[in-house]
Amino acid sequence: MNAPPIMKTRAARKRQRLILILVAGTIFALAIGLILFALSDQIVYFQSPTDLATGLVEPGVRVRVGGLVEAGKIKYEGNVVSFVITDQTHEITAEYSGILPDLFREGQGVVIEGKLEPSGIFTADTVLAKHDENYIPKEVAEALKESDHWKGDPSQ
Repeated sequence: MNAPPIMKTRAARKRQRLILILVAGTIFALAIGLILFALSDQIVYFQSPTDLATGLVEPGVRVRVGGLVEAGKIKYEGNVVSFVITDQTHEITAEYSGILPDLFREGQGVVIEGKLEPSGIFTADTVLAKHDENYIPKEVAEALKESDHWKGDPSQ
């Protein structure tokens, strides 16, 4: 005996719906995975000069480093500026080719983005300087607090 035609149709529709949901879910998961994979190159992690000096960052990996510009360590050589940033525990030498922000100067907070070279020099392609008397990047303040060199407002 065969089942009535209505039963076959209902079962077929349920099966089609289930297949459609599985295919849509698979496509959605694949799309999310591809998007995250494509964006993984755009993620830049914040590190301190201590992290770079102690080898926590591999050469060639793009990172964001924050610290204070060391006094007396800024050198201009043509269109390349070399400077040292510190978190008061360790310091790293950075080089940047381009126009520096107007507020870039000794003793000020700075965040740089770029890559650590195998030679130990940090090649920056972006330099961000503080924008007023009370501002220091959050990551830099946290790194200074962790190393017990924070001299800012205790409530911050």
